[in-house]
Amino acid sequence: MKREGENGMDKTLISMEGIDKAFAGVSALKQARLDLKAGEVHALMGENGAGKSTLMKILTGIYSKDSGSIRFEGKEAEFKNPREAQDAGIVIVHQELNMMNHLTVAQNLFIGKENRKGRFIDDKANNRQAELLFQKLNIVINPKEIMGNLTVGRQQMVEIAKAISADAKVIVFDEPTAALTEAEIAELFKIIRDLRSKGIGIIYISHRMDEISQITDRVTVMRDGEYVGTLITKECTKDDIISMMVGRVIYEAPKEKSNVPENAPVVLSVRNLNAGKLVKDVSFDLRKGEILGFSGLMGAGRTETARALFGADEADGGKIYVNGKEVTIKNPMDAVKCGIGYLSEDRKRFGIIVEKTVADNSVMASLEKYCSGLFINDRRIKKDAGKYVDMLKIKTPSVDQYVKNLSGGNQQKVVIAKWLIEDSEILIFDEPTRGIDVGAKSEIYSLMNELAKQGKSIIMISSELTEILRMSDRVLVMCEGRIAGEFSIEEATQEKIMHAATLRN
Repeated sequence: MKREGENGMDKTLISMEGIDKAFAGVSALKQARLDLKAGEVHALMGENGAGKSTLMKILTGIYSKDSGSIRFEGKEAEFKNPREAQDAGIVIVHQELNMMNHLTVAQNLFIGKENRKGRFIDDKANNRQAELLFQKLNIVINPKEIMGNLTVGRQQMVEIAKAISADAKVIVFDEPTAALTEAEIAELFKIIRDLRSKGIGIIYISHRMDEISQITDRVTVMRDGEYVGTLITKECTKDDIISMMVGRVIYEAPKEKSNVPENAPVVLSVRNLNAGKLVKDVSFDLRKGEILGFSGLMGAGRTETARALFGADEADGGKIYVNGKEVTIKNPMDAVKCGIGYLSEDRKRFGIIVEKTVADNSVMASLEKYCSGLFINDRRIKKDAGKYVDMLKIKTPSVDQYVKNLSGGNQQKVVIAKWLIEDSEILIFDEPTRGIDVGAKSEIYSLMNELAKQGKSIIMISSELTEILRMSDRVLVMCEGRIAGEFSIEEATQEKIMHAATLRN
């Protein structure tokens, strides 16, 4: 696509042709291709497992290609590691964050390129440089804060700042907005437009269709590791892209009325729950077969409420009742025994063990069921894991595949399988479709609705208002650690939810 008249930039920065890659004999890429021009935002789209992240990891030196060619600024190139790619001017902002949680924000930003005084690292200079960078990007983060203390959304902004600080010619954004608030997304788009105006080429991986139309110039679609086609964004529709991605029509109508019977019993009651600074006197009920949506801005206390309820964080006070009986939940094992399952927003830290197999991860919460004395029934484990691999359409060659080799969306499905095998009656889904493509999203929506029909009760935390309105029977809105609003799905609107989410207590 020509970009004549926009800063006079029309040169090709990246050209990837005929890229093949296989892992353990399983093909991940087959004749994949992509080109990127200077001063362009180029979307790379496809379902989970389509090969998008693999292609980008080859470009940035994380993986080596089996065959094909890569040209960077007109010259043949193949980077042996990410440092070589970064030194050449190609950086990637990963969907799965690559931070040192025990170090400060500034130390993470400048690791390997720190300011020094003689042989010693100059922390003051690094902190000052980080402050200047954040000011330029309109990001409010303390450079001295320990990285592990930040929310996923804040960590993502640090990752983005780190990439931008590298003086890159090409930046790959892999699901950059998955954990960001609407305000943070708006700021990110300003940054991206500024980078584009300076001739930087941007490859933008996202499953959010509204973002693609707002920020990109072209769209390349992949399916099953292969190149499908490239479209000019302003000349195509959402349906054009989706049909190329999945080969079928995906449509999810917003929910118009609650599916919960009026006489449905209350399965979970939370009264005056307090935990840390972000959970203040939270009270609510959850009914059998209900999908209860939790909305609110980043930092409103939604995830903190879920973690306190599940026993992952210590509660400072309050009472919890399951099926009318008061229970004490001091740790996740107590919650599991009470029939509560929790799908975390950060699956890698809290949901899966990437060095274990699909089968191992699937039965992690219910291993006792498969033990007889000192023996573990591996055959039964693989049989049950296989059942849920089929049900959830997890793309894996077998249940013996290591979870680290699966795409992000398929890893998320493994976490869901874990709680379905445990047969939890109350499920907390924290950002269940974060980083998941439109096809897999539709499958998870259908699954959640089916679980609710079967009598499972679901708390769904989501930052996407369209998702809240599409899935919830009832909506609770949090602001600054408190319940700031409650709406039936019949009366809920984006405007009402946002109004409640921004009310200060």
